[in-house]
Amino acid sequence: MRKTLYLKFILAYIIFGVFSFIMVATFASNMTMEQLKREKAETLYKEATLIANTYAADLYTNDTSLDTVKHELDALDVYLDSIIWIINPSGRMVIDSSKPLNLDDEVIIEGFDPTIMSGAYYTTGDFFGSFDDEKLSVLAPITTGYKVRGYVVIHTSMAGMMKSKESLLSISYILMVLIFLLSMIILIFFTEFVYVPIRRITDATEQYAAGNMHYEFTIDSDDEIGYLAAALQYMASEISKAEDNQKKFVANVSHDFRSPLTSIKGYLEAMIDGTIPEDKHEKYLGILLNETERLTKLTNSLLTLNNLNVRGVVLEKSVFDINQVIRDTAASAEVQLSAKEIRLDLVLTGDELYVEADMGKIQQVLYNLLDNAIKFSHTGGVIKIETTEKHSKVFISVKDNGIGIPKDSLKLIWDRFYKTDLSRGKDKKGTGLGLSIAKEIISAHDEHINVISTEGVGSEFIFSLPIVDDEDDY
Repeated sequence: MRKTLYLKFILAYIIFGVFSFIMVATFASNMTMEQLKREKAETLYKEATLIANTYAADLYTNDTSLDTVKHELDALDVYLDSIIWIINPSGRMVIDSSKPLNLDDEVIIEGFDPTIMSGAYYTTGDFFGSFDDEKLSVLAPITTGYKVRGYVVIHTSMAGMMKSKESLLSISYILMVLIFLLSMIILIFFTEFVYVPIRRITDATEQYAAGNMHYEFTIDSDDEIGYLAAALQYMASEISKAEDNQKKFVANVSHDFRSPLTSIKGYLEAMIDGTIPEDKHEKYLGILLNETERLTKLTNSLLTLNNLNVRGVVLEKSVFDINQVIRDTAASAEVQLSAKEIRLDLVLTGDELYVEADMGKIQQVLYNLLDNAIKFSHTGGVIKIETTEKHSKVFISVKDNGIGIPKDSLKLIWDRFYKTDLSRGKDKKGTGLGLSIAKEIISAHDEHINVISTEGVGSEFIFSLPIVDDEDDY
């Protein structure tokens, strides 16, 4: 077996792990950073707005001094770990919390443009070249008398957010590793409950393909794989039985053909070389005729059984009087009955009893059962054919008081060519196919045939057919 399925599953598992880490390292990293920036910017913007509406507004309305505002911004600088500016619309620095207050040293933010925010309340970068590293900056306007007097700008380093991002990603990586390791449980389950049973099933199919139909394996599972294994074993066992039956079939056919052919060959050679004198030729020609009739009967039975199996028993159903068919079958066996002085009793329900079935094949079943009963009845015995109506069905019984069937042979009598030890001496012309043919025909009608027998007492065969209430409806 090429070990591709398991390798594919392992490869898929590894690819899952690699792509998971790539997804976390790229998409999750960017999403985390954006979330941290938004949260930080929202916090700083609230502070900038508060400053713009209080200290900065008071500064422009001369309600407080520059030193007082500087002192407050310095305290907030430490608290927020950020640089706080107050700048004029022209870009001139008024207060810088990161530097001492110096009115003589004027600082201008070149190219300052408050529209840089583009509708947002934060931006990232060096803020018009004011810093060497990347900063997150928020800007809030200072308005008095419905006029923008200046802006409060708060800058915070991106390095802190990068550290926070790395910490969060480290947690994500740890979780990914744990998930990856825990997902190995799926791999273990797949190996134990899918891959290993499939390997056993595959090994079994290779054994069966090699002809070893007796190979056994076990899969303790109640799921679909267990059902597949059980079905495969059942199939192998049925094939094994079929092979055994085929071997038995060939052996039985060979034996049943060899016996009459040997007799025919021996008698003909004896007649030709003069061992049997001419005045006795007529006697031995009669024996040869009986042997050829035996071969003909065996051949016809084989053809009949083969057609039943191959064509699935093609039925030509019609409505007919089963009582009349029984009478006709009994009449055809009159010579055989007289030869053994057997009395035939017909116990039939009513004058007419209509059933729906294949009349020709049912007549064959009756003939086979009656022929069987005659063979195994003692001279001067009694055979009874009886019909009984019950639950919209008619039960036809063929009963004799002959040698009976041993208990251990009851389940085997339906097998092809089977003959009980008791019958071998009596059934000189039998083929062992009559009961097999009868069962095939009755089964094709979706009905049942059973046997009740006691060794030394006799046997009774019973089969059923559906009754038709009014034959005129058909």
